[in-house]
Amino acid sequence: MKTDGAAPDGADVDQANVDGAAADGADVDGRGARASSWEEVPADLRLVPLAVAAWVAAAVAVGVPGWWTVAGVVVCLVGGAVLLTPAAARRFGGTARPGEGNLAADAPTGRGTPAWRLRATAFAGVLLCAAAGAASAGLHTADLRRGPVPALARDYGRAQLEVTVTSDPRLTRPRVRGSESVPVSVVLDGEVTRAERSDGTVHRTRAPVLLIVPPGEGRAEWLRLLPSTRLSVGARLAPPSRPGDPFAAVLKVGGGGPPRIIGPPSVLQRTAAELRAGLRRATDGLDPDARALLPGLVVGDTSRIGSELRDAFVATDLTHLLAVSGSNLAVVLILLVGRPGRAHQVERGGLAPRLGMSLRGTAVAGGALTLAFVVVCRPEPSVLRAAACGFVVLLAIGTGRRRSLIPALAAAVLLLVLYDPWLARSYGFLLSVLATGALLTVAPRWSEALRRRGVPERLAEALAASLAAQAVCAPVVVVFAGRVSLVAIPANLFAELAVAPATVFGFATLAAAAVWMPAAEGLAWVAGWPAGWIARVARTGAALPGAELSWPGGWWGGFALALVTAVVVVAARRLPHRGPVAGLLVVLLLLVVVRPVPLTRWATGWPPRGWVFAMCQVGQGDATVLAAGGDAAVVVDAGPDPVPVDRCLRELGVRRVPLLVLTHFHADHVAGLPGVLRGRSVGAIQTTGLEEPPAQAAFVRRTAAAARVPLIRAGAGERRRIGGLEWTVLWPAEDSGAAGGRGVAAGSGGANDASVAMLVRAAGGLTLLLLGDLEPPAQRGLLRAHPGLAPVDVLKVAHHGSAHQDPGLIRAVRPRLALVSTGRDNPYGHPSPRTVESLRAGGARVLRTDLDGAIAVVGAGPGLMAVPGGG
Repeated sequence: MKTDGAAPDGADVDQANVDGAAADGADVDGRGARASSWEEVPADLRLVPLAVAAWVAAAVAVGVPGWWTVAGVVVCLVGGAVLLTPAAARRFGGTARPGEGNLAADAPTGRGTPAWRLRATAFAGVLLCAAAGAASAGLHTADLRRGPVPALARDYGRAQLEVTVTSDPRLTRPRVRGSESVPVSVVLDGEVTRAERSDGTVHRTRAPVLLIVPPGEGRAEWLRLLPSTRLSVGARLAPPSRPGDPFAAVLKVGGGGPPRIIGPPSVLQRTAAELRAGLRRATDGLDPDARALLPGLVVGDTSRIGSELRDAFVATDLTHLLAVSGSNLAVVLILLVGRPGRAHQVERGGLAPRLGMSLRGTAVAGGALTLAFVVVCRPEPSVLRAAACGFVVLLAIGTGRRRSLIPALAAAVLLLVLYDPWLARSYGFLLSVLATGALLTVAPRWSEALRRRGVPERLAEALAASLAAQAVCAPVVVVFAGRVSLVAIPANLFAELAVAPATVFGFATLAAAAVWMPAAEGLAWVAGWPAGWIARVARTGAALPGAELSWPGGWWGGFALALVTAVVVVAARRLPHRGPVAGLLVVLLLLVVVRPVPLTRWATGWPPRGWVFAMCQVGQGDATVLAAGGDAAVVVDAGPDPVPVDRCLRELGVRRVPLLVLTHFHADHVAGLPGVLRGRSVGAIQTTGLEEPPAQAAFVRRTAAAARVPLIRAGAGERRRIGGLEWTVLWPAEDSGAAGGRGVAAGSGGANDASVAMLVRAAGGLTLLLLGDLEPPAQRGLLRAHPGLAPVDVLKVAHHGSAHQDPGLIRAVRPRLALVSTGRDNPYGHPSPRTVESLRAGGARVLRTDLDGAIAVVGAGPGLMAVPGGG
């Protein structure tokens, strides 16, 4: 199992790189191979150290200066050559012990090979493969350092460039940076072949680059570009944001217009594009999830998959189904040759014998299908990697002998690393190799162990494959994602039921679309059922409260999880009464995942019984909840991300939201709106009158309209009551002279000072003042407009506790509890130490979500209490 990974903070290029890595890491399946019933030969591991040596050397070489690479290659070559000389080999290998001289008795000469020569040759091979890996990496990275493109990037210069597109265009994921929503840009890989500087000098070159195209009128044309298309672009160049990026420069294309094409794509790419377009047309009439998923499942076309569906696949570790995978090819090959382990027998399964195909014809047909797979999915590195891993699975299908396939996997790794050294640093490639290796070695043993304990054969094979892949891949996923999916194994088991029919009928749709569209639409309708099932599995698993478990990221976190996994595996083998213990563990895991509110409250104390107000932990943003009785609550702001606010509301047991108040339209308050709407009835959304920034105000309108939730506008002096909850809108004060009634009081600080501020009275007489992001001018205006403002029990500190606070307002309200919503390690220094000290000096107890987690308020008067640590 594997995942797209959490996107790190940074520039758009970082997001694009992460997305690309996530899309690349998708060929970990191939569960179709089944354990053979006969004795397997011992594993042949001789090629494994050679592949590992090339892999490690390439990974190191792509990140160091060229001279270090040259030195490393020379040292390895000299060492290998020396070890191959008889004298050095004899000294290195030592004197052969009795019996060692016959280790290769089956050699053609029949005389055997001394052990010392075998050792020396093995070490020489490791050094030579390391030299080859480093040399390949050095040659590839040389294009990143030479020529005019890196020089222009270091100077942040502008140039007119001719670029050959080398990847499909893709969109960056929407992100929030402070109060702004980072625009979604088009990103694609390319290779600069000609550069014309501003002074008119022209250079021929070859430099890989990353193009970033900002939003504009020509976005649709950019998204339709095919690999191998030649463009002429004017761009500003910048160096890559990280030293290990496989780009000589980042090209920020200006103008926002359509691309200027100077050369058409190749025939191969046009053919692939026509087939993919036919598949998309055939799926146009399907349900939204099936329409989005089926092209991705068949040919890796993820252009229709939205962020919400992608997040569900990430949470359930099903992302290997969203991109080109070796399992795609394996399913089709199984259809051709039948059950694994029978292809070499006279009585074969599948379509091949029914069509009268000989063994040789079957092999040729399998090769043709592999070639067609590469053509349709485009010969990019990720596709070639999938084909190579699919070829290993094909060998497993044909021979049924997995242990003898380790050399084939090692050879595939060696060739792929030499072909594309950047794979050596790809998490996706690492996940592919680990999962394929686990399916070839670990899964058969676990499957056999399960069968001995009475588990049905097919269930044992599927369960063993999922367990093995999760065991070896989860520690790697933790390194870059910092989380563990607790629903990955059941989600993969349930999704696997539909993968084969969706893939088979999907490829049939692809083929029929090129000939007769009505037939393709019929096949797409059939394929849509299993594709929809997979999407429902992902959404259902992701919606569970305990679907994901936070875990320390980085390599230390990965090592810790690997150690825990090893301890669990050993304990599972040696523990007495394994059946009852396993059943108990399954029940406990189910309770952790489902997290029924009464049990969670008993075990963790969260959410506290009788909570009145809660501040969710949503990172650098705001999302607060006011209990309105039963499963209803008034929500104020939605935070910057749908996932954490949805999780918080689920933990609080909120299913009905009579009113959602968005204090203002900054992204850190409204971008999580889909999370509030997810699976809940929302009566209305109330907003401020100043629609700034316009793009985020438009986002709120679109989202509300799609959910059929009415929008209303807050007005100063407005009073509302829901159950035992009542409140008054104190701000913004409308400027009667503003056009359309959308202004705010004179001296406004913009969108922050247009925040809806509310004075709330809850059950038991608890009073709360929610200030949104009001700046000092608006805070002073609010105090002038309400001079009788009395002390309150709880203050939601304005603007994440920034230094911009009005001391007069703080003195007037004298809160007993001051709550600050802010993100860990945020770059703004929130909350300000000066603000915290000022609140404490006034007698307030200060709690903050970056340190205390989610915060709930219970009781009133002398029994007032804040309970931290939820979420």
